[in-house]
Amino acid sequence: MAIRNIRIEGDPILRKECREVPKVTERIKVLLDDMGETMYQADGVGLAAPQVGILKRVIVVDPHDEVTGLVKLINPEIIEADGEQVGVEGCLSIPNFNATVKRPEHVKVKYLDENGKEQIWDAHGFPAVILSHEIDHLNGVLFRDKYIEEISYEVENA
Repeated sequence: MAIRNIRIEGDPILRKECREVPKVTERIKVLLDDMGETMYQADGVGLAAPQVGILKRVIVVDPHDEVTGLVKLINPEIIEADGEQVGVEGCLSIPNFNATVKRPEHVKVKYLDENGKEQIWDAHGFPAVILSHEIDHLNGVLFRDKYIEEISYEVENA
């Protein structure tokens, strides 16, 4: 496994639509492992392939709850969304920027796992936010495009 460089806002790859993965190969599995390691090293909860310079429909997420752990999703697609929640988001590709964003409270996501088996994730609350955020990345959308209000933090001088 390897830590990959995270692309920062302004990099044109972040605005491109990703291609579907036709087959789960060893290269895709290595990419997923690297993305998981990169996400954890950067203290994130989700990472999409374009954030590491790869235009494939691949994401990793870990909502840090007591049940889920790291989930690797290939070709994720939101097949159902409802409800509404507004919360503060950040992004590893937009450092030092946080803002409130409106997202669905519930999403149902269809995807392939790393073994090529179709799965459904029925996510509510925070996992729904992460999935929506990361799937947006696969379509070239950044959370800055959707934010309601920027959050500024006072920096204390010691």
